[in-house]
Amino acid sequence: MMKNFKIVLIITFSLLLTSCITTKDVRYLQPSESLVINEEGLVPYNIPVYRVTKNDMLTLNIVTTPKGDAAQFYSALNASSGGGGITTSSGGGQGGNTQIYFNGLKVDSRGEINIFGIGYVKAEGRTIEEITQEIQTRVNENFVEGKSEVRLNTDGITYYILGDVETVGISGEKIAHKNTLTITEAISINGGLNRSIDRSNIVIRRKLPEGIKTAKIDLTREDVMNSPYFWVQNGDEIYLTTRAKSLNGFGKDPVQTLSTGVSVLTTVMSIYLILTRL
Repeated sequence: MMKNFKIVLIITFSLLLTSCITTKDVRYLQPSESLVINEEGLVPYNIPVYRVTKNDMLTLNIVTTPKGDAAQFYSALNASSGGGGITTSSGGGQGGNTQIYFNGLKVDSRGEINIFGIGYVKAEGRTIEEITQEIQTRVNENFVEGKSEVRLNTDGITYYILGDVETVGISGEKIAHKNTLTITEAISINGGLNRSIDRSNIVIRRKLPEGIKTAKIDLTREDVMNSPYFWVQNGDEIYLTTRAKSLNGFGKDPVQTLSTGVSVLTTVMSIYLILTRL
């Protein structure tokens, strides 16, 4: 019986050791031989160009001179700016997503936006720059060229983080008012990841004009910087997967792992004592 007990103890300690999380499990961007760098030793940017999809909400501002023809045409929407000019707005402004939802330009089921005084403009599958250029051309055709400037944009980069119940603080809809955003920046902005999250298995679902694409990235390897999914795009959904070790009580933190181990050993010893008395 003692021999069997020793075998059980050995197996238990083995499980404890294999269930512990190492620094390799939690350290970001560890050296990788497959990292692609240029001749100057720099990691090339691999930022995917965002292409507008159906149901996107855009903000449009047309800036003109106070006496410009465009300002008179958009008189119902004019708002004086501090610089003496006039900003004509077809969406955006203060108030976040609610304002954009009610006042912004929605990409309809045909992939178009309808701009008052200009008409329908194809948006789906095009970049913000391409749409802006077409709107600017149409504005120049209707008004004095060089007297107005079109400013079209999304409401920053909106992305979504979904994790288990222990990551409730980081989960939810997020908005970054930046031109570019990396996945590591997004995580740091939201307080980082705890030990229960599997950094080697981050799932990203990206909305494209053709449909939704799913990809997995490993944040423990520095060659993740070569991936286009290292850069967060508008509408990205980021799924944080929980380690299997954390589900059974191991691996969350050293104290909890020790507590779980002690509980297992206590149970084993209790069973042994019961069996020896039979």
